Amino acid sequence: MFGDLWNALQGLLGGILSFFYDIVPNYGVAIILLTIVVNLLVFPLTLKQVRSTRAMQELQPEMERIRREYKGDQEAMNEKVMELYRQRGVSPFGCFLPLLVQMPIWFALFRVLREPASSLPAGSTLLEAAGEGTLRFLTMDLDLAPSEIVGSAGLFSTAAIPYLLLVGVVVGTGFLQQKLLSPPGNPQATSPQAESIQRVTKILPLVFGAISYVWPSGLNLYFATSNLFRTAQQLLIFKIDGRPGDPGGQKAVVDPPDGGKKPSSPQGSRKRRGRRRRR
Repeated sequence: MFGDLWNALQGLLGGILSFFYDIVPNYGVAIILLTIVVNLLVFPLTLKQVRSTRAMQELQPEMERIRREYKGDQEAMNEKVMELYRQRGVSPFGCFLPLLVQMPIWFALFRVLREPASSLPAGSTLLEAAGEGTLRFLTMDLDLAPSEIVGSAGLFSTAAIPYLLLVGVVVGTGFLQQKLLSPPGNPQATSPQAESIQRVTKILPLVFGAISYVWPSGLNLYFATSNLFRTAQQLLIFKIDGRPGDPGGQKAVVDPPDGGKKPSSPQGSRKRRGRRRRR
């Protein structure tokens, strides 16, 4: 069952690539067009990701109140935090959904790039070009990984520069995405859960950089295009909904002074002074 689905996914990607290659006979352009199609399909998840990030920012004052109220009782604090998430319909892991959905596509595209004969339609123009070894884009052989080029030609060779630049684009656009989704705020008003998620998302671009160094450059082109396209999607969502709020600009709930007693109003103070004078 799983094997049939896996083969079907590879065949689907190979068919889409062949279709775009027939329209524009350039392998890199075909991969870029495939990437745009995939990102349009997962746009609802991207929208959910951005709105989930916004909701997490708006919850920060309430999260800070829970942290103060249940300080010293980690279990109770976690229960209250999860209850708050359920009440507001927020998932702290919503930002990972687009990545998780695309993971099978990455691995299937890896196989298509490495073994085109088993994935591309028989007799297709793209399959013939793959057999002739003419699938290049901006001087790069998209079937090869940057590590392979560096190993054969050297790190500072002219041949390696385009491959390494593409890796740099993958990392740079990844950091740009995280910057857009992480507006500046007061770090003191951030919950431990949110801090953990922020640390993970900040590391992700470096993880993709390491992956990009050893994966085929065609897949790196997919990563870079996906990052740029999703950045444009995020900017569009921000234009419609506005940027996620600055948690530092929202005042957290502060416990009233004097053990929770409300401060006396000026009128109450005058009444007490009048009663003392009559006595």
